[in-house]
Amino acid sequence: MTIQMLRRLFTVEEYHSMVRAGILGEDDRVELIEGKVEEMTPIGSRHVAAVNRLNRLFSDNVGRGAIISVQNPIRLGERSEPQPDLALLRPRPDFYSPAHPGPEDILLVIEVAETSADYDRVIKVPLYARGGILEVWLVNLEGEAIEVYQSPSLEGYHEMETLRRSDRLSPTSFPELRLAVEEILS
Repeated sequence: MTIQMLRRLFTVEEYHSMVRAGILGEDDRVELIEGKVEEMTPIGSRHVAAVNRLNRLFSDNVGRGAIISVQNPIRLGERSEPQPDLALLRPRPDFYSPAHPGPEDILLVIEVAETSADYDRVIKVPLYARGGILEVWLVNLEGEAIEVYQSPSLEGYHEMETLRRSDRLSPTSFPELRLAVEEILS
């Protein structure tokens, strides 16, 4: 006998209602991915260090050219609200207080993976492409590489480059900024 279970997908508004109702707490490590409330992997010390390092690098070099958003939600349609490790946002005087930033507001998304590279590569990177995020970096600490994704479409990113410790990279939005992969992975 086969039993078919029905699953209900949630909208971003329903997800926020669960927080307001106390079903989910503000400190719960979850995000909404394609209608499903997904538990996020625990953050290890190498992950924290890489996020802090990226935050410092961008703070020192981008200044007021972008808002640096660390582990905060972005809205990708009606059923997805991921929390990338770092996002560079277009500057706005209200700092996005009326609503979370959407694809048109995002200059760069960075996911740092200590143990979650496969999940990020298979689930989150394609989600960002479908959402129209122009550029995504996957900092793969275990693989000692940074994967750069550009040219999004509904089928995924058309351009992908893997950079190693000896390489340098620049965000598309800040081509004058040359960052050493070694410095990010250290």
